[in-house]
Amino acid sequence: MTGLVVLSGFFSASETALFSLSRDALRSMQVGKRRERTVAELLRDPDRLLTGILFWNLVVNLTYFAVSVLVAHRLIQESFSAAAGAFSLFGLAGIIVFGEVLPKSVAVILNQKVATWVSLPLAISVRLLDPFLPFLTPFPRLIRRAIWPTLQREPYLQTEDLERSVEATKLSDEVIRQERQILHNILDLSEITAEEAIRPRGMYVSKKPPIHLEHLDGHVPLGDYLIVRETGSEEIESAIALGSFSSIAETHLEEASEDVVHVPWCATLAYTLQLLRENFSGVAAVVNEYGETIGIITYEDIIDTILSPEPSRAKRLLQREPVVETESGSYHVEGITTLRYLCKRLGIDYEPGADGLITVAGMLHEELERIPVPEDQCTWEGYQITVIEVTQRGQLKVEVSHE
Repeated sequence: MTGLVVLSGFFSASETALFSLSRDALRSMQVGKRRERTVAELLRDPDRLLTGILFWNLVVNLTYFAVSVLVAHRLIQESFSAAAGAFSLFGLAGIIVFGEVLPKSVAVILNQKVATWVSLPLAISVRLLDPFLPFLTPFPRLIRRAIWPTLQREPYLQTEDLERSVEATKLSDEVIRQERQILHNILDLSEITAEEAIRPRGMYVSKKPPIHLEHLDGHVPLGDYLIVRETGSEEIESAIALGSFSSIAETHLEEASEDVVHVPWCATLAYTLQLLRENFSGVAAVVNEYGETIGIITYEDIIDTILSPEPSRAKRLLQREPVVETESGSYHVEGITTLRYLCKRLGIDYEPGADGLITVAGMLHEELERIPVPEDQCTWEGYQITVIEVTQRGQLKVEVSHE
């Protein structure tokens, strides 16, 4: 019975420790030691993990009470009725305290250490249950649908209604105005596509394994991520979060890489953020309709989009303001600036068009139907756009002024 109490405490502590880990802790464990990587792997399928823990905990507890009943029955047969009653009472108190309360309390305080200690035996116990999981998983699903169906009502307010509600709020305090701006940015995540926020190819550093520290030439890449490409291909395999390390190995940096998620170019930032959080990843690879990688989005990029008063992809990539007012009503604008950000700077409403144009450069290519050259002009939303500079890599700068 003492051994069964220890096993019950093991599974109780395992459940509490693993499911109380934060996203940041799991991200760091993904590139840690073997036991830490096992913890992250187990939590990739939380339903499987929870089913395994609850099954073995139930088996242990039922076995414990069956043994206690047999012992109490033997005591009664030997005319030790008082001892049988005391044994049953202390047995129940013992498994509650030492099998549930105490292990869970310790696991909450030392969740990362406990999760690391229990990872390997827990992985083995869950693996032993895998052949039977297809027969066990339908029952919790049926019970949830019968007792707790989680029927969802149709939304009373759409995103546009919430936007107007936030905008109509009468606010005077500067802090409250900043909070309103953050609310606006959060609501915008359901409208901004991944294509508007990506770091395009060529705007991030990527290497093929093996990757050594000397390959970085002493510089941390922009965005604090080093992208690992597949061998013999230009596609993204994983990413190394250089900003999360206090110390780093001299060789084979790819061993500390984390998996990336893949999203289509038309996915919203809200969906991308949810996918990153569910997979404990820091980088999403954005692919076009042909399955080719066209850029990446980092978790920090989306957080910056939420918290920045004027979020701008071009500002993050160029590390400077992409729209500079030269004189009244005239601006110098970088070609990679999104039309959404340009409209915000010009004080006009932005409505995504059916043509799918995202950036100033893309709009110019569409209007001119060729690669722009200096002195090319076009009109857009009542403004005249003049190309003033084109680099050899195709990046351009334009002047935007009233017609």
